Amino acid sequence: MALTLYVDTARWRAHHKHVQEQFPGLVPVCKGNGYGFGHERLAEEATRLGADMLAVGTTYEAARIKDWFGGDLLVLTPFRRGEEPVPLPDRVIRSVSSVDGVYGLVGARVVIEVMSSMKRHGVSEQDLPQLHAAIENVRLEGFAIHLPLDRTDGSDAVEEVIGWMDRLRAARLPLHTMFVSHLKADELARLQQQFPQTRFRARIGTRLWLGDHEATEYRGAVLDVTRVAKGDRFGYRQQKAASDGFLVVVAGGTSHGVGLEAPKAMHGVMPRAKGVARAGLATVNRNLSPFVWAGKQRWFAEPPHMQVSILFIPADATEPKVGDELVAHLRHTTTQFDRLVDR
Repeated sequence: MALTLYVDTARWRAHHKHVQEQFPGLVPVCKGNGYGFGHERLAEEATRLGADMLAVGTTYEAARIKDWFGGDLLVLTPFRRGEEPVPLPDRVIRSVSSVDGVYGLVGARVVIEVMSSMKRHGVSEQDLPQLHAAIENVRLEGFAIHLPLDRTDGSDAVEEVIGWMDRLRAARLPLHTMFVSHLKADELARLQQQFPQTRFRARIGTRLWLGDHEATEYRGAVLDVTRVAKGDRFGYRQQKAASDGFLVVVAGGTSHGVGLEAPKAMHGVMPRAKGVARAGLATVNRNLSPFVWAGKQRWFAEPPHMQVSILFIPADATEPKVGDELVAHLRHTTTQFDRLVDR
């Protein structure tokens, strides 16, 4: 009995090919928990796509993935002096976001990140004159710009990239390759047309692996079902059942990521109102689970345990049976499955 990730493999891979066709020179990204699929599986899929480069989050991820992917590995986290050294092959490329970082990687293959409107990390326009001397002692693979997902000020992503291209060109820095993130296919095409001598390479993770929501589905197996009457006590905290119904033990707990939720940016009155309502219900121990039964998302009976969750199903619903599977609406990037089934 397990929390299972089911994958419609043919559909999933067809989506990969579609994205690859939209973004020539695509660099697949495999970081964190491998977008819910695991590093080994995504390395295999990147190889199947014929990718010559795979982007990873950290040097530790690069050390693990190097045995599963034979092409170049681009580490997205910028190098910092004093970081723990990790033995890596020469096909690993380091991102750098400071002049000092470039000087600290003599002889290495590097990609230099520029500061975008994300304001996360990157070299500034004022740093560019100092880069001439710094890049003489490294193997420069290109520059990179990481763009925001939303542009609430109405600005244009392409114009932001063009601005940096103009600055780099004015500083007489090599522009043979520019790695970009969070651009649409038509935006990438506009850039490639305007700068034909530069190769633009889109680094894509979420859109590539998770862009077709119908290709994957999590399901938790029912392990036990216990009938309860109103007022019966149950669980670790011995709460009382609010009404007649069933306590359903389903595979999937905190070790799988069930009950974990990343903070969300809310825009508009309705999403904020729903957030307030959820917070209010939580204060009286009413928390909606990700599991669905009989067409409805069901409530946790109590907070999820390490490997299972206990749900409350009211008596007027069909009684689940041991071995049934409940669809679970889980976020791939925070979920660890017990097994993956291709179908």
